[in-house]
Amino acid sequence: MRTTERRSRIEALGAFLPAGVLTTPELAALAPGLGGADVERITGVAERRVHDPDPAAGEDSFGMALAAARDCLAVSRHRAADLDVVISASITRVKDGSRFHFEPSFAGMLAKELGARSAIGFDVSNACAGMMTGVWLLDRMIRSGAVRTGMVVSGEQATRVASTAAAEIGDSYDPQFASLSVGDSAAAVILDASVDAADRIHYIELMTCSEYSHLCMGMPSDRTQGIALYTDNKKMHDRERLKLWPRFHADFLAKDGRSFADEEFDYVIQHQVGARFIDYANQTAEAEFGAAMPPSPRVVERYGNTATTSHFLTLREHLRAGASGSGAAAGAAPGVAPGAKYLLVPAASGVVTGALSATITSAGV
Repeated sequence: MRTTERRSRIEALGAFLPAGVLTTPELAALAPGLGGADVERITGVAERRVHDPDPAAGEDSFGMALAAARDCLAVSRHRAADLDVVISASITRVKDGSRFHFEPSFAGMLAKELGARSAIGFDVSNACAGMMTGVWLLDRMIRSGAVRTGMVVSGEQATRVASTAAAEIGDSYDPQFASLSVGDSAAAVILDASVDAADRIHYIELMTCSEYSHLCMGMPSDRTQGIALYTDNKKMHDRERLKLWPRFHADFLAKDGRSFADEEFDYVIQHQVGARFIDYANQTAEAEFGAAMPPSPRVVERYGNTATTSHFLTLREHLRAGASGSGAAAGAAPGVAPGAKYLLVPAASGVVTGALSATITSAGV
């Protein structure tokens, strides 16, 4: 007797955005080495959210992740006690103000604070693909029957690298230039079992191309005590790198006799690296797939590159805008219909790429 294959779905999405706003002209004014470089024109980022450095504000990585997790539970059908696993994916593991924290795990501490006392908790680290990696793991755990319900959560104090870059940058070709596009945020997603193809993660597949790992490295600054991000933008985002995703995705689909056009995606969400990056990635994919790309929701203009939270923050904002009929998120049509099919494409240092395909009908946002 053949058993039904278990599948997962996106059940709820939550987020936290600090109230503080820093415009790109304001940030550029803090970087005397830039000269007259127009950072907003180059990146497409008009402003970003910034955490309150006062420890009492609770806007370190852990505090923001906790707020996003609570926001997610507030719109979920599940309670914290229902969670079988909590996975944390933060890059900037800052807790208690400014301390980088490694043990005990963020996930374990978050589960305790949320009241998910019986949940397994563990952390993953995979650069900006961290939350996507956590969802990949959770999807597989649900498929295997190991767990029924879980949460993936991340909080990012990304603007710490922007502060370092502003103080140290020499010109627009400086390897820290990309740091001026980042923003702070947190996001959380709950997955549970799918019982309907109209509400399901169809597949999530990831690929790491480690030969390019040197192109984007986060580490202590080699000049000051700040945290720095060094990126070779020209090589990291050239056409050959951008071809990695469509070629990987096309090969994956071909194994099942399908093409990109056959997938009939309603939306594609790229990593929110920058406005030009999103456009260039979609143009490259169109040429490789030989098919038109669907609309591409984005929030990069308002929030910048929010690292691990990028895709799920964009998806949540898109769904909320559609539900309210406001169309506030770029690429969002007012009144997004339930049952829309989404493609989420990671683009992380490592280099990590891949594809998450999901139809979303009843996710809480």
